[in-house]
Amino acid sequence: MTVSHSHPAAAAPQQTPSASPAPVADGPLAGIRVIDLTAVVLGPMCTRELADFGADVIKIEPPEGDMMRSNGVSLHPGMSSIYLALNRNKRSVVLDLKTQEGRQALVKLIEGADVLVHNMRVAAIERLGFGYEAVRQINPRIVYCAATAFGQNGPYRNRPAFDDVIQASCGLVGANAIGHDAPEYIASLIADKTTGLAVANAVLAAIVCRERHGIGQYVEVPMLETMTAFTLTEHMGGMTFPGNAAPAGYARLLHGGRQPWPTADGWIALLPYTERHWRAFFAFAGHESLIEKYGISNRHTRNANIQKIYAELRNITKTKTTAEWLTICDEIDVPCAPIYALDDLPSHPHLQAVHLFEDAQHPTEGPIRQVRPTALFSRTPTRVRRLAPSLGQHTAEVLAQAGIGESGGAAPSA
Repeated sequence: MTVSHSHPAAAAPQQTPSASPAPVADGPLAGIRVIDLTAVVLGPMCTRELADFGADVIKIEPPEGDMMRSNGVSLHPGMSSIYLALNRNKRSVVLDLKTQEGRQALVKLIEGADVLVHNMRVAAIERLGFGYEAVRQINPRIVYCAATAFGQNGPYRNRPAFDDVIQASCGLVGANAIGHDAPEYIASLIADKTTGLAVANAVLAAIVCRERHGIGQYVEVPMLETMTAFTLTEHMGGMTFPGNAAPAGYARLLHGGRQPWPTADGWIALLPYTERHWRAFFAFAGHESLIEKYGISNRHTRNANIQKIYAELRNITKTKTTAEWLTICDEIDVPCAPIYALDDLPSHPHLQAVHLFEDAQHPTEGPIRQVRPTALFSRTPTRVRRLAPSLGQHTAEVLAQAGIGESGGAAPSA
């Protein structure tokens, strides 16, 4: 499929320095074939990364399609905004794995694959006949990755989970509730997306291992364990030292710590962080006495006083407009940014300059806007090669390439 973009190719983000050799492949994973048995967000996030990196991702969907086809904003049934974002660069094949024909077709596809990824419960995929041992018999060199809710050596191994449950279980909701009247989820599918990226990392590591040592293997990436480790990176606190009286948590974030600061006409993200930052900020604001008062020159003293320092910062930022603070912070090299609404992101000057947003003509949805792959490779550049497919769009094509025709287990192409 040819993807048309609204900006000229010469304006695209520069992926190769002018003196570098010409690109050699469409993405660093060109030539790798992935069988994608995932659905919703976590799994498709992983396989989108692999697809963006050039892998041939074959998305296996049931006759009713991935349920995420219905979530988000849609112009036509089955092609939602979230589905379009998560499933570009993939080919959609409809197989009814409850039928013998559908299972036989999947066996043929596995024979020619490098990777299989699923986010079903392990017991469910075992019942279908595609657990690791069965798939290893079909293709011993395959990298087989199970994205599970809970590690399979624990008591919760058979429990279902979605993003909300994992946010609650890994400590994120508890941390987010400190200082608030009621617990709240983070307004992002952060557990699904973060774990999806962790799954992609694990698959890439297993591919490197196979290329170096010639072995396939089983890989498991559980959501709860992944997100607990993610959350505790900065929040281990006193738990790091058994017997220590200090509690878990990074107090700077949990107790009146960093937050958007009020200005004379709105809000701003502004963060003096180093000694040089604080000295420059207080000096420019006419509050040099605070440098000595709060021991800014000593990092440990500064950290001990950080809540008082932040209270001073809150009062100071109210004295000027957001635009004035942005100009000042640029001059003194203190990190800052305005608060962007979601709808304002396409007008962000940096994102405009690097062409993060691309306009394309989708064959069924018409004009769409999407976010391009963000990783830049000098010799194997990434790009949107295929727009998100309609349900079963590539069934005939993929099955024919595998040496079989569409049979009773496959739905006709959409």
